[in-house]
Amino acid sequence: MNNLPLTRHKVLDIHRWSDTLLELSLERKEVTFEPGDCLAMYTPSGTSRPYSISSGIDEEVLRFLIRVMPGGEVSAQLAALIPHDTLELSSPFGWFRPGAHRAENAPIFFATGTGLSPFVSYLQSYSDHPPEMLFYGARFEHELMHLPLLSKHRTHIAVSREKSPYHHGRITDLLSHTPIDKTKHYYCCGMESMIDEITAWLVAKDIPLDHIHREVFFHG
Repeated sequence: MNNLPLTRHKVLDIHRWSDTLLELSLERKEVTFEPGDCLAMYTPSGTSRPYSISSGIDEEVLRFLIRVMPGGEVSAQLAALIPHDTLELSSPFGWFRPGAHRAENAPIFFATGTGLSPFVSYLQSYSDHPPEMLFYGARFEHELMHLPLLSKHRTHIAVSREKSPYHHGRITDLLSHTPIDKTKHYYCCGMESMIDEITAWLVAKDIPLDHIHREVFFHG
């Protein structure tokens, strides 16, 4: 990330999904990206963290889902931003590409928390190639994001730490609903434990490893 060119972008809006979850909207300028790409965000002291883009490829803004961590060196500063503040961003980078095989066979998505970001970007970019199914997990019902968008697709939702209208537990409890097809591609983004468990389950179902795509989200 340190070798990527930096540009300065104005804050347009901050949407707060909960006390610890926000969606930051920045002016796009000339940034081009694919769903799954990340940008590094820099604090005034030069500390940076990568964040996955949640906006669609044709939108005029750049949006990012961010979890604010207690004592987080970067996320706490991002949460304090107001419109018209500016941030330095790197150019896009990444290797997690949920849209790469969309024309071959509808993909399957698994997300926890802000790991939903690349899939929100995909849904808003490639409406003509919807995923066959999306699994989404959060700790609490009030942390669920983009439900109107997700409701347009075959989405299984799990809430792990309280009872709600959704499944009470983890998305790994819902794996029996997963279509198994060796020609499909499966994309997992979010908590490492979830990704490891789903990977092992898919491998046991004879899904080739090169059809299982993983991106672990870290916070700070």
